[in-house]
Parts: sequence; structure tokens; C-alpha cells
Amino acid sequence: MIIMGEDAQRVKDRDAQEYNIRAARAVAEAVRSTLGPKGMDKMLVDSMGDVTITNDGVTILKEMDIDNPTAEMIVEVAETQEDEAGDGTTTAVAIAGELLKNAEDLLEQDIHPTAIIRGFNLASEKAREEIDDIAERVDPDDEELLKKVAETSMTGKSSELNKELLADLIVRAVRQVTVEANDGSHVVDLENVSIETQTGRSASESELLTGAVIDKDPVHDDMPVQFDEADVLLLNEPVEVEETDIDTNVSIESPDQLQKFLDQEEAQLKQKVDQIVDSGADVVFCQKGIDDLAQHYLAKQGILAVRRTKKSDIRFLKNITGAAVVSDLDSIEAAVLGRASVRRDEAGELFYVEGIGDDVHGVTLLLRGSTDHVVDELERGVQDALDVVASTVADGRVLAGGGAIEVELASRLRNYADSVSGREQLAVEAYADALELVPRVLAENAGLDSIDTLVDLRAAHEDGQVRAGLNVFTGEVEDAFDAGVVETAHAKEQAVASASEAANLVLKIDDIIAAGDLSTGGDDDEEGGAPGGMGGMGGMGGMGGAM
Repeated sequence: MIIMGEDAQRVKDRDAQEYNIRAARAVAEAVRSTLGPKGMDKMLVDSMGDVTITNDGVTILKEMDIDNPTAEMIVEVAETQEDEAGDGTTTAVAIAGELLKNAEDLLEQDIHPTAIIRGFNLASEKAREEIDDIAERVDPDDEELLKKVAETSMTGKSSELNKELLADLIVRAVRQVTVEANDGSHVVDLENVSIETQTGRSASESELLTGAVIDKDPVHDDMPVQFDEADVLLLNEPVEVEETDIDTNVSIESPDQLQKFLDQEEAQLKQKVDQIVDSGADVVFCQKGIDDLAQHYLAKQGILAVRRTKKSDIRFLKNITGAAVVSDLDSIEAAVLGRASVRRDEAGELFYVEGIGDDVHGVTLLLRGSTDHVVDELERGVQDALDVVASTVADGRVLAGGGAIEVELASRLRNYADSVSGREQLAVEAYADALELVPRVLAENAGLDSIDTLVDLRAAHEDGQVRAGLNVFTGEVEDAFDAGVVETAHAKEQAVASASEAANLVLKIDDIIAAGDLSTGGDDDEEGGAPGGMGGMGGMGGMGGAM
């Protein structure tokens, strides 16, 4: 009996598992070479010809044109890691791929997927317990340690050359937007940290500014550009002639009628300007347009106006100045205005807006770079470092990096496996082997022998050196914590949890039913032929178009 359409495709049992595992591993292998200080970059070219050069895992996966359903599940691991921890996306995806590789070996030994899943769940739970046990508590006021966390996050990225300067700026920014809750915990509000970029100058000239940076020009040359204490109006209404909601035709029979029509428009603009003047505003940041005539009237009144201000800038200015965003000039009043000092940087063509008072706060990281590609990658690296420093302050736990935590977890999981009965024991051991992928890849990307490196790391940890990690610059095993390679425990816990759940989700699938082709690779595969005919992971044909 035929129950599916002729274009439908179905892959079952081992073929389905093989198809899914290949797809997931292809994604993981695509980003493995970017891991660590010696990781390489990827050049991504989209359909419009725009070029992105980066080694940030989540950016690479988002920019790829992936249309394979299983591969997209692995991409979600990176996106979740980015949202929850801010960094560690490549690690999470690489571990997920290695877990599935090891699971495939177990499947070939006729171990049922449910046994593997149970073993992975046990190992994941145990690994997170051990991470908490190994983690060292950090004082949120320990600036030196926080700088090491930031520097570790930026190492291997474009921001590495100036990482000491940038780490100092990042830590200062996080500390300025951190408040202590009633229960003694620390809350970091990154909404009050804005990042602005500027090309044409060195990254070493980046700076931290108290307040907002608005990359706009005044709408009129005669407007004042500096105020020590200004009343600020944030406007989400155009200062222009109002247009009708429907198309209209106006018949004009004489020049007098035309003049009256123009006078009416001018009066309407004058009324809007008078409403702004009457409110007492000195500075207007408008999200929409400002008519040329209105610009003239505002300049005559000594009011600074900036039009087409970005929505994100308006929202940030609201935090900085304490002003409310006005959407209707008819309801404007003095209470909606904010207070700030405003000054103009003519060389950089920027406005600096600094709030006045203790109840408003916000900072801006002004990042500078020589070209657009450089400054874009710099921004990605700084954003990741901001997230991990904020996570460290809020979570209060750190770990030694350089593969130290992964080797230690693998050792403890192997000891734990001895207490696990049944075939789940093999899955726990496979999980431990998967975690050791991180130090192996770190060594490979640094041009070192991964086997010798892993042997040395295991020996150090067997001797009780919990913080022993790989120095990729010298090839030696050393105390990573003392060497300044410090990671946040929260990011590692999230990577372990996300990788485990994604691997288990893929392993649980034993039947794929698609309304059409499983991929856009171009091959018309027969049923059961999907694994061999994936065309480079099916949708990874699309990946090839993006790389």
C-alpha cells in the first residue's frame, strides 16, 4: 500500500542514524579549526557578495547557508550557547560532534541508542557536578582576575593584539553597570553598555566613555553643539508636514490659493517647533525626519536637533538621560525631558551624551579599527568578552583553561564509569573520550602532536595537577590558571549541557520522513541512499556557497 507521495523521501533505522550523525559531524568539523589561540579564520561570502572574516563559531554557523534539518539542530547548540553564556560556541558544537562520532562506534557494537542516551545523561549530570566542584570562587571586585577572563576570551581573535587595553575597558564597563542585589548577589545590566565602532584609526585608540556616543551630525550648521546641562527631548514623531492616510488631489486655480496652501504647511511646522520650544528642550534626538524649514526654526531658537537617530540609540539615551520617548508632540511636557551634558567631537563626527544625576548610568565602548572587516571582528570579540566577564561577576566561578578542565573531567568520568552498571558504562567512557577532543584540537590547531600532548596532560592530572593545561605557544603543559588562561564555569557547564542534549536528540531519531528531498544537494537519491548522497551533508552544499 502506498501511503506517501511520489516525491516523499524516507530514511529508516541505521540509515537514518548514519545520515543524522554525518550531518551533525560535518557542522562540527567545519568550525573545529577555529578553536583556540592558534585557530584559523573563515571567510564567508553571502549571496550578495558581502564578505565576513571571523573565527567566531556562532557567526560562522549563522552565515552558512545550511538547509539540512539535522545540521540546523547543531547550529541551534551554538546559538543557545551564545545566548546563555556569550562564548564557548565552537567548544559546544565540537563536543556535540565528537559525542555523535563516539556514539556511532557504540551503535556498530549493537548497543541500543536508549542505552547510549542514558549513559550520556549520567555523564553530563556528573560532569556538571564536577565542574562546580573544580571551579574556584572569584570576588567580583577582583579586577585582575576579571581581566584574565576577558583576555582569555579574546585570545585568538582580532582583538588579541590589544587585549590588555580592551580587557581593562571591558572590566571597567562591566563594573560600572553592576549592582548588588538585596540577597548579596551581583546583577550586571549589559543593556546599559553600548558598543560603537569607528574606522580609520588604530584599535589601540579604543576608549570607554561614560554615557552615549551618537554617530550623527546636527541637522543645521547654525545649531549649538555643546551644552553643560541640557534638557533632552527624545522624539519618535517626524517634525514634518503631516501626510494624509489616503491619496488626495488638490486643485489650485490661482497663485493665491497655492500661497495659502504653502502658508498652512509652514504654520503646521511652526506649531510643532513651538511645542518643542515651549517644553524647554535644549537638545532633540529624533528617530524620524525633520523638515528643512523646521531645522531653520530650531536653529533660530538655539536648539540642537539630530534626526534619524537609531532606535537602539534612542533606547540607550533613555537610560542615560532619564527622558521618556515622546510619540506625540501635543502631549509634550517638561516631565518627559531628561538631563545630560552634550558635546561634539568634530574630528570623529560624534556627539558625546553624558547623563546627569545618580539615578542614570550607562557607558559606551568606542572601538576603533583600520577597516570595516577589522572593526566588525573586533566588535564580535569584545562582545563575547563582555558577556563572559558579566557572567563571571554574576556567577562567581572560574576555571583553568587550555584544556585543563576537559582532561580533568574526562579522568573523573572514567572513574565514575566504574560505578555505572550495564552498557551505559561504555557510553560514559565514550563521553569522557569526547571531552578530550578540546585539548586535542587545541594542539592540532597549534601545529603540535595531539597524541603526545594528551598523554602529557593526562599524566599531569594523574599527579593531581587539576589546573594543568596546554600552553599552545610553547607546547608545554603548565598551570593554566597561573598563566592567566581563565574561563567562566557557567560557559563550560552550558557547553556540556547543550552538546549532550543535542547529541541525545539526534540519537533518538530512527526514522526521517520528508515531503521532498532531504537536501538541496541536487542528487535524486533513492530511499535509504541519503547517507551516501548527502552531497557534502546535504544542505552543506549550501554551506559551500557561503564559504
